[in-house]
Amino acid sequence: MRIPLSAPDVQQEDIDAVAGVLRTPRLSLGPKLEEFEHAIAGYAGAAHAIGVSSGTAGLHLCIRALGIGEGDEVIVPSFAFIAVANVLRYEKAIPVFVDIEPGSLNLDPSRIEAAITNRAKAILLVHTFGCPAELPAILEIARQHHLCVIEDACEAIGAEFDGRKVGGWGDAGVFAFYPNKQITTGEGGAVVTENPRIASMLRALRNQGRTDSNDWFQHSELGYNYRLAEMNCALGISQLKRIDAILSRREEIAGKYNEKLRGIENLRLPALELPRRKLSWFVYVVRLSGALTQIHRDWIMNEMHRRGIGCGRYFAPVHMQPAYRSACGPRADLRVTEFEASRCLALPFFNRLQDEQIAEVCENLGELLPLAGNRASEELSANSAAAFLAGNSSN
Repeated sequence: MRIPLSAPDVQQEDIDAVAGVLRTPRLSLGPKLEEFEHAIAGYAGAAHAIGVSSGTAGLHLCIRALGIGEGDEVIVPSFAFIAVANVLRYEKAIPVFVDIEPGSLNLDPSRIEAAITNRAKAILLVHTFGCPAELPAILEIARQHHLCVIEDACEAIGAEFDGRKVGGWGDAGVFAFYPNKQITTGEGGAVVTENPRIASMLRALRNQGRTDSNDWFQHSELGYNYRLAEMNCALGISQLKRIDAILSRREEIAGKYNEKLRGIENLRLPALELPRRKLSWFVYVVRLSGALTQIHRDWIMNEMHRRGIGCGRYFAPVHMQPAYRSACGPRADLRVTEFEASRCLALPFFNRLQDEQIAEVCENLGELLPLAGNRASEELSANSAAAFLAGNSSN
C-alpha cells in the first residue's frame, strides 16, 4: 500500500532504548519491566500495572484472576475485536452479546440488565476506537447485580470520562500496544488494577504460576508464559514519554479528515467531541449512510486497495464470525451492531500521516462514493450471473 491503514511511529530514541537493553544481560523480568509497569500505573492513575505479552493475554488473565469459569456468563459487545469473546471461551465461560449505542458504538447500558441471568459473573466493556464507554451507568448496573467489571481499554490509552482516565474504573483494565495502537511495544499489553490480590494473581499467572515466594521451579498456580520482554518494555517506556504529543497529533489528523470530508453525501463522520468524554484516537472510521450498504462499503474498500490506499472493515461482529456461528446461544437482538458494522470503513490513520496523504485519501473516497451504488450493483449482478452459469455448466 502506498498509504497504509496504520504504521508504527518509531523514532531514534526508541531504537536506542531497545539497543541499550540488548547490551545488558537481562532480557526478561528485569528492571525495564518494573520501570514500564510503574510508568503505566502512574499514567493511568492506578495502584498496580502488570506487563503482559499482549492485550489478549491481559484479558485472559483477568478472566482467570476474577474466577470466571465454565458456565459463567459475561456481558460483552459483539462489535469488538474477537479477543473479548475468545478469552471467555478459553475458560469455557459464555459470552452474552449485548447491542451497542449507534453514536458511541459502545455497549448500550439500557440493554444490559435484560441480558443478566443468575449465571452472570461480569461485564466486559470495550472503549471502542478510543471512545470511553458510559462508565458510571455500567458500573452502577454491575454494583446492583454484584458483577465484576473488566475494561477493555486496548484501543483507548489516554481516553477520559469525566476527567478520569479509562482503565482504572472497574476491577481491572487492559491496555494493548500492538503496532497499530497509539503507542507500541511491538507486541505487548498491560493490566491495571487497584486490587493488590488481583495484581498478585496476575503476576503469578503471567509467569507460569510462580508467586514471589516461589523459586524458578516452584509453581503455585496453573499459569502461562505471558511475560513481556525487556526490549518491549524499553520501547514502551520511550514511547510513553511522548504520548501527549502523539495523542494531540492523532486528534489533529482526525480534525483534518473531518474538515475535508464534511458535506459529502452518504457519509457519516465520527464526532470529534462527545459529552463528558475525552477521546483517544485509535482509528478514524467513517460510516456509509443513505442507500449505501455493506455491498457498497466492500466495493469502495476494494477500489481503495486497488489504488494503493489501505482501508479496513472495523469491526466484523463477533457473533457473525465462522468460529462463533455454532458456538453462541440463542441470538440476541443485535440489530444496531449488525447495521453499523456493515457500513463502517476505517481510513488510513497513524501518527506520521501527512497532509498530502490525507488529501489523497479524501479525494479518492469522495470520487468513489457516488460511483458505489451503480458499480457495486453491476459487479454483484455479474458475479451472480457467473455463478449461475458455472452451476449450470456442471450439471
